[in-house]
Amino acid sequence: MSTNGGDRVAVNFAKRIVVKVGTSSLTYDNGKMNLGSIDKLCRSIADLMNRGKEVLLVSSGAIGVGIGYLGLTKRPESTREKQAIASVGQCELMNAYSRSFAEYSYRCGQILLTKDGITDKLTRANVTNTIETLLEMGIVPVINENDSVSTTEIMHNGTFGDNDTLSADVACLAKADLLVILSDVDGLYDSNPRENPDAQRISYVDKVTPDMVDLTTGKGSWLGTGGMMTKITAMKKVTENGICGVIADGSGSQTLERILDQEDVGTFFTAQ
Repeated sequence: MSTNGGDRVAVNFAKRIVVKVGTSSLTYDNGKMNLGSIDKLCRSIADLMNRGKEVLLVSSGAIGVGIGYLGLTKRPESTREKQAIASVGQCELMNAYSRSFAEYSYRCGQILLTKDGITDKLTRANVTNTIETLLEMGIVPVINENDSVSTTEIMHNGTFGDNDTLSADVACLAKADLLVILSDVDGLYDSNPRENPDAQRISYVDKVTPDMVDLTTGKGSWLGTGGMMTKITAMKKVTENGICGVIADGSGSQTLERILDQEDVGTFFTAQ
């Protein structure tokens, strides 16, 4: 790993890009939707598509948005409650995406996946065909785990565990050139920046190594489920499949555009 420099020129040639956005980038701490962030995200994706890029959006937030929409004060604990709230939140989330993309003359389509969608040969082919057709039509595929039916107890219909993992699976499935994970931190650090004010951002990683897991303990916000460890695991998977990756702060201005312009944004992971 390198803490400075690194060849980011590959992102300029990325044609197909998977963007993953987390719950913390879509909602406020009270669970209400951050409409400004959603609009900025859709504007950036539209701008990339105006450049001729193909963009798939892997979006968390169904449960988080559902919590805010229903006025709940804490994340539910039972599976049945989570599934019910996810079904409500997913509707609200897609409404927000549809409105924002329409402002920039683009449309989006929803794809809800379970693990079968990746592992079962026939289902995988159907999912791939849907993704390819949407991209051919200039429609943004908005992909999320089907939280209203996915449970770890149903083995043939199991979960991805988190949307960082899902985004890596989608990037590999769609044969993407680049995976961008937008988070509430601006990349991988040499120590926990929330605990150590002197922590330094790692600009460039040439290979994900086991010791990086030691740097990535802890989870994200109470509304989300992922942490830096799941993001590093996702980057390991995509880079080993020939896909470049970036972890960056989703709240920044024009983050996606700056990444494509090869600026030193977040942490860049080079394809193996």
